[in-house]
Amino acid sequence: MNLTVDHYAVRTMDMDKSIEFYCQKLGLKLISKMVDKEHNEVFAFLKFDNAVLELIQGLENTDLTAKPKINPPYAPHLAIKTDDLESLLLLLVQKNIDIVKGPLEIKNRVKWLYIADPDNNIIEFVQWLDS
Repeated sequence: MNLTVDHYAVRTMDMDKSIEFYCQKLGLKLISKMVDKEHNEVFAFLKFDNAVLELIQGLENTDLTAKPKINPPYAPHLAIKTDDLESLLLLLVQKNIDIVKGPLEIKNRVKWLYIADPDNNIIEFVQWLDS
């Protein structure tokens, strides 16, 4: 048996707002968006590099203002690898994306920072320095 990661999923309260954030601000590509009335949800798949992110919104969700609080250790989170954290940080600032925490560094090993999507799902950008 061979196991591989298929996708990572996060909850959203406003599908269109989340698709705009991930596609327009972070550069992911929308693969598909579908309403699943049988399971009472709408979901979308977004692609970046060799990975897939699924956004899921319940159809009965009426409170679009309730977001989870952001607390350390910022887990669970989606970690996205970059080879240039400084350039990425400039891009995040240009796109008015708030930094939750960072950049942080373990000298000669790793640099990272955290942001949050519109639903406070945590995204970590990480640059490995020893690889």
